[in-house]
Amino acid sequence: MLTGRLRTNREEFRNITAEVEKAVRESGVQEGVCLVYCPHTTAGLTINENADPDVVSDMLFALDALFPDRPEYRHMEGNTTAHLKASFVGSSVSVPIAGGKLALGVWQGIYFCEFDGPRTRSYTVTVQAV
Repeated sequence: MLTGRLRTNREEFRNITAEVEKAVRESGVQEGVCLVYCPHTTAGLTINENADPDVVSDMLFALDALFPDRPEYRHMEGNTTAHLKASFVGSSVSVPIAGGKLALGVWQGIYFCEFDGPRTRSYTVTVQAV
């Protein structure tokens, strides 16, 4: 198991595909599954297009539209919107491993999604042979 660490901005999608690929390579697993997990309640993980940076911008824009800050939110820390976005996106992604590599689609990347930064965050990568 690998624990990755990163320092995030206020709100961002950080491409961590290279770090996850490295963990898979170092594991030596040829056929299996890779689980990436985020242990935070105001951040998450997703798989999406990594070719056009406008996709990330559009996703952040859409999430802001879906989950705007509201004066009615009662959570005393004032980050309810970040909790909602993190729950919507999810806390883990799984990717098959074939031939010792992540079986991602041509345009896919793995993103750590920060909704309440800046913070120092972590994620875990678990690789299992099948």
